[in-house]
Amino acid sequence: MNGAGNDFVLLDNRAGNLSLSREQVVQLCHRQRGVGADGLMLLVPCKSGKADWAWDFYNSDGSTAEMCGNGARCFARYIQRVVGASERITFETLAGVISAEFKGERVAIGLTAPHGLRLNEHVTLAGGVQTIHSLNTGVPHAVLFVEDADKAMVQPLGNEIRFHAHFAPRGTNVNFVQLLGHGRIRVRTYERGVEGETLACGTGVTASALITSRLHGFASPVRVQVQGGDEMEVSFAENGGEFCAVHLLGPADFTFEGGLSL
Repeated sequence: MNGAGNDFVLLDNRAGNLSLSREQVVQLCHRQRGVGADGLMLLVPCKSGKADWAWDFYNSDGSTAEMCGNGARCFARYIQRVVGASERITFETLAGVISAEFKGERVAIGLTAPHGLRLNEHVTLAGGVQTIHSLNTGVPHAVLFVEDADKAMVQPLGNEIRFHAHFAPRGTNVNFVQLLGHGRIRVRTYERGVEGETLACGTGVTASALITSRLHGFASPVRVQVQGGDEMEVSFAENGGEFCAVHLLGPADFTFEGGLSL
């Protein structure tokens, strides 16, 4: 499946008989020697009783991740197909319980409350001091504003910031944001765990939209153009200066189905 170009392998493990090693996840996500994907998800029962279902989520390097916005939309549509879910479902992630509503082929997910907002921090990089903003929208994100997203040095600069001591020990995802006009932005993202640019990052889109709203006065919803060409929408409210009721709307498409021998 893919969500705005961010692609995933999804496997049904409701029976609990599938256990993947880190090496097997890497092989499946390898674009030359496997299926090829930015991440992999397993559908599993929710043992806590807090949600309808749960996932086991892995980045393409085999590491686990707390949350993935585009993956969450794909996961919801996958549940709808294999389980026959209704108009609204919930599933548990390491970041908390995620809700999802189906709107045709698009999915709106309700994210956990963002936290850790830090604005206008000055971080010393190899090329000089850079102003960086940060927010955790399920996973940590750094946000930099650029004049032209096409000219942003996503790979080298994203990699440097991702592993910078300022964001130690776990590192951060890095988003390069261009203002397109009031209520619209463009975002390119270097993803931690993929260790490169992806065509879209749902939690990155969300962090970018929320930080833009705070710094540039954008009202909800904020429309976001991603590198794959799709447009997503981030809606939100504020309560006591904190973001709440954050929702991400975007596509979640099936690409192909098949069987794998491990």
